[in-house]
Amino acid sequence: MSTTSTVSAALVKDGTPSSAAAAAKRAARRRTALVWAGRIGLAAFIIGGWQAFTTWGIVDPFFFGQPSGIARRLVDLFQHGTEFGSFYSNIWTTIQEALAGFALGAVAGVIFGVALGQSRFLADVLGPYIKVVNAIPRIVLGSIFIVAFGIGVLPKILLAAVLVFFIVFFNAFQGVREVDRNILANAKVLGASQTQIIRHVTVPSALTWIIASLHSAFGFAIVGALVGEVLGAQSGLGLVIKTAQNQFDPNGVFATMLVISVIVLGAEWLISKLEHRLLSWRPPAPTEANSL
Repeated sequence: MSTTSTVSAALVKDGTPSSAAAAAKRAARRRTALVWAGRIGLAAFIIGGWQAFTTWGIVDPFFFGQPSGIARRLVDLFQHGTEFGSFYSNIWTTIQEALAGFALGAVAGVIFGVALGQSRFLADVLGPYIKVVNAIPRIVLGSIFIVAFGIGVLPKILLAAVLVFFIVFFNAFQGVREVDRNILANAKVLGASQTQIIRHVTVPSALTWIIASLHSAFGFAIVGALVGEVLGAQSGLGLVIKTAQNQFDPNGVFATMLVISVIVLGAEWLISKLEHRLLSWRPPAPTEANSL
């Protein structure tokens, strides 16, 4: 008995399963380090080249700015604010508009996508109208909203919601259409009601499509808020960019764009965490976008 235990312990210590797991962990850590090294190296190459080209006069900094000037402008914005209030308040205004538009557009997109995906009659009736509204240029919708509701936050929320709605709607609609018909038939045979089918079969099956749309949807929510602020606003990052553009201040434009990029990357990180939480039941796929 003791001999068998000794052999088993030796296999656990030196055998293939444990060594393979350790090798996999080392490979994962090595890949993560290489990815971050590549990211940092690429950023250093772009920023360093940009700085060098503007310093040497190959690229005119009057039109394209300069990394050192962008850094100084960013510090100035955070320290002294803008003519429309502190830079923090302008950031918060844009985030509020984007979050409200994102939530409104995502909820409406899921509801309409699931409803039309399940009802061919509703899809045939409302489909042409949805396509017509989707074909309207967003800047036109922004102008209409500002004329109708003024230059407050409501037009920006509505414009952001419209941009988010169509992304989420089409993904939810297609996700519902892709649900396995055999699973639906089995659920009906087992006596599931329509509400139970939607809750336990349709929505979970379409959740992969819906979550995938959210990754790009928040970026469009930010775009909608910014476009609305450029068209007419009392505060917000879009107004800061518009003012910097009118004053021929490319460093101010790029500094504000950098802040917007950080906001979007933060939202993307949160959505990825939400995706892992909601889709924890799904086996991981190596080809998923979040593996990048």
